[in-house]
Amino acid sequence: MSTLTATWHWLADPANWSGDDGVRHRLLQHLVLTVVCLVLSCLIALPVALVLGHLGRGGALAVNISNVGRAVPTFAVLVLLLLTPVGSWGEGPTVVALVLFAVPPLLTNAYVGMREVDRGVVQAARGMGMTGRQLLLRVELPLALPMILNGARIAAVQLVATATIAALAGGGGLGRIITAGFNLASTPQVVAGALLVAVFALVVEGVFEIAERLAPGWARGGR
Repeated sequence: MSTLTATWHWLADPANWSGDDGVRHRLLQHLVLTVVCLVLSCLIALPVALVLGHLGRGGALAVNISNVGRAVPTFAVLVLLLLTPVGSWGEGPTVVALVLFAVPPLLTNAYVGMREVDRGVVQAARGMGMTGRQLLLRVELPLALPMILNGARIAAVQLVATATIAALAGGGGLGRIITAGFNLASTPQVVAGALLVAVFALVVEGVFEIAERLAPGWARGGR
């Protein structure tokens, strides 16, 4: 029996989809972890990017600092966090590591989107007497939204792929299927787990694409 055939049989076995170690439960854990980390990353990155983009000062420095996180492997960050008091917070180390990983694309895309807003439109809005807050919320933010959503899409897909490291810290998610496969020396289970993560990432990508197509024209950059 080939590996692909054995993988298909593993995925087709109902026993592998039920229970606390089943695919359904692990998929739900993976989804919750991804959503939580994405929301936290947005709460950290977007306010900073929007304010700096609006002011036009300090943004390049913030983006460069955030991009340093891309050069540091998420797994290395997770290991270091496990050696600190944060390591006793259950899913805490995994969440912190993933949030740090997701911040750069969110911050970069949001800042660039704000700075690419047509300066003529901004000046016209100022000439109409708009305050800085009104200018940010009513003019710059709507026009920068396509880039912001693109950053969120990139971060979400990256989180889905990287959240498998939660299993290395004793957490849940689809990564547990992969690590269990290694422990059992079951290649079909390892391949099945990797395939599930890949399909999940493609589904998330598709959801963002559909959301973009269904969004109003102004939210799609006029496309």
